[in-house]
Amino acid sequence: MCRGFVSQSVKPLWLTLGILALTLGVAGIFLPLLPTVPFALLAAYCFSRSSKRMHDWLLAHPQLGPAIIDWQQNRVIDRRNKWLATFSVILVLMLSAIFGLRQSILLLQAGILSCVMIFIWTRAEQARQT
Repeated sequence: MCRGFVSQSVKPLWLTLGILALTLGVAGIFLPLLPTVPFALLAAYCFSRSSKRMHDWLLAHPQLGPAIIDWQQNRVIDRRNKWLATFSVILVLMLSAIFGLRQSILLLQAGILSCVMIFIWTRAEQARQT
């Protein structure tokens, strides 16, 4: 009985974290250094513990849903999404340079985004056959 109470009392926290993660993911569409898909994955995880309706909505989302499902089921990132991420990283770095950001900020951006690219490109692209 106490266990059920604890899990029910934590659901609002998971829901709040899911909404926050999704908000950051949407902001990441427009802001450099905020990665959209990782925040969407985090939101899906949080919603799976708090709101079946929000979790189902996110999985059914035409843009975010397929990437989340691929990751949850097979830990894969498809090649198209890898290339989209790569082009967006290049664009962010170019825009940052064009807008004249300080060299230290450009180097920080380049370092972080390089780590993100290494992670993305070292993930499998399709489910492994057993």
